[in-house]
Amino acid sequence: MKKLVVCLLAVLLMANAALAMADGLTFSWWGGDARHEATQAAVDAFKAATGTEVTCTYSAWSGWEDKMSQYFASDSAFDVNQVNWNWLFSFTNADGSSKFYDINEVADVIDLSQFNEKALAQCTVDGKLLAVPVSMTGRIFYWNKTTFEKAGLETPKTLADLMAAGPIFAEKLGDECYPLALGSYDKMILMVHYLECKYGKDWVVDGQLNYSLEEVEEGLAFIQSLEDAHVIPSAQTLTGDGADSLDKNPKWMEGKYAGIWEWDSSASKFEAALNEGQEFIVGDYFTDIGEYQGGFTKVSMALCIANTAADKKLAASLIEFLLNSEEGARLMNSQRGIPLSAKANALCQAEGLLNARVAEANAKVMAWCQNALDPQFEAAALKNSDGVYADAMEGLSYGDYSIEEAAEVLVEGITEVLEAA
Repeated sequence: MKKLVVCLLAVLLMANAALAMADGLTFSWWGGDARHEATQAAVDAFKAATGTEVTCTYSAWSGWEDKMSQYFASDSAFDVNQVNWNWLFSFTNADGSSKFYDINEVADVIDLSQFNEKALAQCTVDGKLLAVPVSMTGRIFYWNKTTFEKAGLETPKTLADLMAAGPIFAEKLGDECYPLALGSYDKMILMVHYLECKYGKDWVVDGQLNYSLEEVEEGLAFIQSLEDAHVIPSAQTLTGDGADSLDKNPKWMEGKYAGIWEWDSSASKFEAALNEGQEFIVGDYFTDIGEYQGGFTKVSMALCIANTAADKKLAASLIEFLLNSEEGARLMNSQRGIPLSAKANALCQAEGLLNARVAEANAKVMAWCQNALDPQFEAAALKNSDGVYADAMEGLSYGDYSIEEAAEVLVEGITEVLEAA
């Protein structure tokens, strides 16, 4: 019965894709309302300029990756797809065959000279450019300045400031108030940042974890110290809040959670979620963790052409319009982060179209982060809500694991994924 359901699903997906292709191009992406509106406006402009029909499919992130996996697995993906960087590796086989078309084959349509080599290299697998990078991103602190002021504090400039703020928040604002809130994946990225600041080495090198069990234990002890000092709420507290994501959490909206550790490209939705009268600011990296500038940057998202696209040059023309044309850049502005396209970036800066908060954060991220990101860091078996990171971080927070046990879960789980890649 399960096999029958899978087969029927594949047939339906392929039928839907075929019907959409009969009308022109198909295009899929995920995001929030602001991104949806901007992208749809840019697609409409492309349709008006070229006479090409474009059928758009989009949604919020929740459940999107699983849905797209089904499309790619059944060879019924949309012609043009917004993709996460790690998907380029997840959907490419050991023999080099991929679900994505080599963009180098349509370089006469897409002006690749507008994108820096480092970003293009991140989207290249086995010599094939599998997607066009839209923007680069990294993690940085954001603070609710208003809440810190209520506690009689400035926003943290050092790790020592942050650690000291925890007890003060509890005393002056109440036990429900915390200087920072972190989900399991946030904790993982912050832990790696902490270790890279201390030791200066990449998390993974040549497909192998580059940190010892003892060093991972040190990183987890740091995460646990944040909870012990009332800097972050426990996993149980966050679960009890009943929100799917932090930007939808009433405690964030009300300012009871006064800080986040987030992608610079995600700032807008967190700021927009705050209740009126609260000041949201970009933080700084802490220089008192270690002597290195730890942390990584990555292609935040990219646009690819599916290998199954009927007209790959037409699909390429849509990407060129969205990312490199004046009209596309003007309409898309910074809804997918600060544009990597030199043309688009220059136009958006000249016309004041960039989100000032995102631009400030992105500049700090790009100037600070020095470490490389391994493609498997975001593998579903590690990153998903039922993955290794959540198992270790939630197990530690709930008290199901000691620091030593949580470290073993992380090291063994990560090693297994790396060896299987």
